[in-house]
Amino acid sequence: MSAAHAKTLPLSRRLFGTLLPCAPFAAAAAATAPQRFDYPATRAKYRKDLFEDYLPFHEKYVVDKKYGGFHCTVKPNGELISPEKTAWYEGRGTWVFSFLYNNLAKEQKYLDIAAGSLKLIEKCRPKGPDEMWPKAIRQDGSPASSPDIEVYGDLFIAEGMAEFSKAVGDRKYWDDARQIVLKCVRRFDRPDYNPGIGKTYLGPEARPFPGARVLGVWMVMIRATTQMLRTRPDADLQKVNDRCVDAILNKHYNPRFRLLNELINHDFSRPENEYERFCYAGHAMETLWMVLDEAVRRKDNALFDKTAAVFRRHCEVSQDRVYGGLFRNLRNVDTNDWTMDKTLFPHQEALIGSLLMVEQTGDAWARDFYTELDQYTRAHFPMKKIGSPLWQVIGNRQVDLTPDMKRAENYHHARYLMLNLLTTERLLQRNGRPARLR
Repeated sequence: MSAAHAKTLPLSRRLFGTLLPCAPFAAAAAATAPQRFDYPATRAKYRKDLFEDYLPFHEKYVVDKKYGGFHCTVKPNGELISPEKTAWYEGRGTWVFSFLYNNLAKEQKYLDIAAGSLKLIEKCRPKGPDEMWPKAIRQDGSPASSPDIEVYGDLFIAEGMAEFSKAVGDRKYWDDARQIVLKCVRRFDRPDYNPGIGKTYLGPEARPFPGARVLGVWMVMIRATTQMLRTRPDADLQKVNDRCVDAILNKHYNPRFRLLNELINHDFSRPENEYERFCYAGHAMETLWMVLDEAVRRKDNALFDKTAAVFRRHCEVSQDRVYGGLFRNLRNVDTNDWTMDKTLFPHQEALIGSLLMVEQTGDAWARDFYTELDQYTRAHFPMKKIGSPLWQVIGNRQVDLTPDMKRAENYHHARYLMLNLLTTERLLQRNGRPARLR
């Protein structure tokens, strides 16, 4: 051993002994250190996905140029499977093209597409004040089924009408939407509301649950009312909005396992059966970002932070630690019984919520979660391998390609692209600074 080496060796050992206890803290600091977020590249990705992939495909294959409305039952190559339409997809599509016109591309063709859908559904407008639109609609707009017993279709139509009202500057569509929302509240408040709701989540053997309070209904109601209240104040809609926030964060929240129950009793008590152990995590993540957005509208930081903590809990619980991505349907919390598939919408809803947290507070967990989930989602769901611009709606746990898919998603995907594009642009305008630090 050289003299020089002998002199340095004890020092190296002392230094090593001093630094060793600090190593876990250094690793933790490295894990939480801010990562550079490439906002220009993120914006470019969203713009490409929206304007080069989603819109050209939908304009060519999904928009019905003869009768108006949307053909969503198509293959990834654009082949039409069925000309039948639904109230759900009409309302959703009206919102998408109206929102696009209002916020990102003021082109008459987009407004015309929204107007064509509204004209189509007028042909099957409900006859009575408490009747719902039919769920199924023929290509020409005539009803293909009896009036729906659920409120979802009407709420999506209301959301579309309210956004279209902003686009054309005609309040009558907003007023119409208001009446539809209040009608849906009356239907939802009936003690016999949709007794078969359990089958939607737990299968055909699920026990009847008449009058169940459904997280998914509060979800669509809060989204509609938040947007409508941004346009103008309204005491009745504000009451509905307040009910939604309370139901989501207080009534559906199960303190036993700190997750949201999808279904609870009509009187808001907790079920004493399998429904108490059930959490539809996909809806929960979707619903919670909508409460985050409502908190932004209200300028209520306490509400935002409370909701953000619950949102994070659901995102973490839903993660597939083996293959990545998110599960959606937790049939039994106590036995950890998940549906072993992967669907696109929970990933997109979680990406909306986490990016909203980044925008508002700069939350480090949200930034890292968004980055990882964005990489996973873009690696697994786009159908580029078969030359289609569509993203796969549902797949197995590994999201193996399903070239025989028969649905063009006309709401969640476009909403995710547009909302996150707008969020990214706001962050760029502030050089990445969170909104609360302005």
